[in-house]
Parts: sequence; C-alpha cells; structure tokens
Amino acid sequence: MSDIINFSAYKFTPLTDLPAWRERLQAVCREAGLRGTILLSPEGINLFAAGPRPNLDQLLAVVRAMPGLADLTPKESPSDEQPFNRMLVKIKKEIIAFGVEGIDPARHPTAKLPARTLKQWLDEGRAITLLDTRNDYEVRLGTFRGARIAGIDNFRDFSAAVARLPEELKTSPVVMFCTGGIRCEKAGPYLEKAGFKDVHQLDGGILKYFEECGGAHYDGECFVFDRRVGVDASLRETSSVLCFNCQMPLTEAEQRHPHYVPDVSCPLCFGRKQTAAPGV
Repeated sequence: MSDIINFSAYKFTPLTDLPAWRERLQAVCREAGLRGTILLSPEGINLFAAGPRPNLDQLLAVVRAMPGLADLTPKESPSDEQPFNRMLVKIKKEIIAFGVEGIDPARHPTAKLPARTLKQWLDEGRAITLLDTRNDYEVRLGTFRGARIAGIDNFRDFSAAVARLPEELKTSPVVMFCTGGIRCEKAGPYLEKAGFKDVHQLDGGILKYFEECGGAHYDGECFVFDRRVGVDASLRETSSVLCFNCQMPLTEAEQRHPHYVPDVSCPLCFGRKQTAAPGV
C-alpha cells in the first residue's frame, strides 16, 4: 500500500502577514517534498497537500502556529500515488471564490450539522431539503438521494441559483452540502441573507460523511479536485477519469462507450471542438 496521504483543511479566520507566512509554508513544503495547493487570504486558509504522513505533520505544525489556526484538523484519505503535480502556495482575496461582498463566515457562520446527525435524520425520513451547492460536472458522479441540485457551472453562479429556489423553502429545513464544506461556509450565510430561516450545512461535507457514515443515502461517488477525479464511500480512488477534450468526469461505464477515445473525446463532447475546463 502507498504511503501517500491526502490532507485537506480550511478555516475562516482573520490572517495577517500573509507574504511572510507564504514564504515559510513554501519552505517547509519544499523541504518535506509535499505537493498540493495552499491558499492564504485575509479571510483564512484553504489547504490541500499530499505526501508521507511524517512530512505532512511537519507542515501541519507550521500551519497550527499561525494565529487562529491552532485547532486546524485536516480530513485524510489515502492515495496509491501522488495526486498533485506540484506545490503551490498562493495569496488570494478569497480562499473560495464567491464574489459576493458582506459574507463573513468567521463572524457569522451557519449552523453546522454533524454527519451522523444527518444520517439519523435521513434514516428517520425527516422532512428536509438537501441542497447540493456543487457544480453540475461534480454532481454527475454522485450525490445524496433526492437532493435538490443548484444547477450551476461555477460557484460564483450560486447567488443566481438561490433566486430560482421555491419561495416555500425559505421556511423549511434546508441542509446544504458540498465536497469538504468550504463552499457551504459562504453559501449558508448567503441563504440566510436571502431570507431562508432554517439553514444547516453538513459539517465537513461529503468527505466527512463518507468517513463517518459510509455511503448510506448517497448514490455514486464524490468528485475531487486532483488526479484521483473521484473517491468512493470508503474514500478510495475510483476508476473515473477526466475527458481530455471537455474535462468532464467520466464513470467507468462511460469509458466503455464507443465515443470515448482517450486523449480525444468522450460521449459528452464527441464531434465538438475542444472546450474550456470547468471551474470551481
């Protein structure tokens, strides 16, 4: 078994001295031979890194030394090989691009719903609306059974998707979810600002749900933003791939379609010109 572990973590907390922290994080990642992406912003940190556990622990020790990040606890999943091509540490305006002013998850968070509580609610058949805040190309690999899909190509389109939701949802229980939770940190306050009265976000997203509850009430797999493409309910890499031409994720069954030609096309883009890769 490979000794590659994937760390993913984020936290919304005010950060300062970003250039100095960027240099320090770059140095420790270079020394530890890690790959991935770390985004730093005045609003917090968003971290994806992969490598041997002792090396990741070196990085985590430095991150936890940053003001406000002492309790940062990453989610983990194994890889058979390194899923990232290089290590990037960037300073950004937002750690997840949303483009709506006045959303401050650090000071005005949405109520978080533990994974096991969501499973209990679904076991009981409780009347809730599951709202998938991810992009359509992610959803096509899998989602919770009966979930309402936002119907967006990019997270910046979420505000327009909210305007399309039925008015009656504003007084009904809504549980949002995404891959690891970070998009819901902004989607939740936005829903509340738009007048939704009973909003929860799945704490830790789909990945945390898989870790604690397996695949109960979930159909398919979960899209991830690295070379693994998808993980199953045991957090193991699946056989899904990205189409070379249109960059859409393809299941194993779709790869058996006659219009799937590696490095050329897939059933979704056969006969069309090359298109741009989908965005976050």
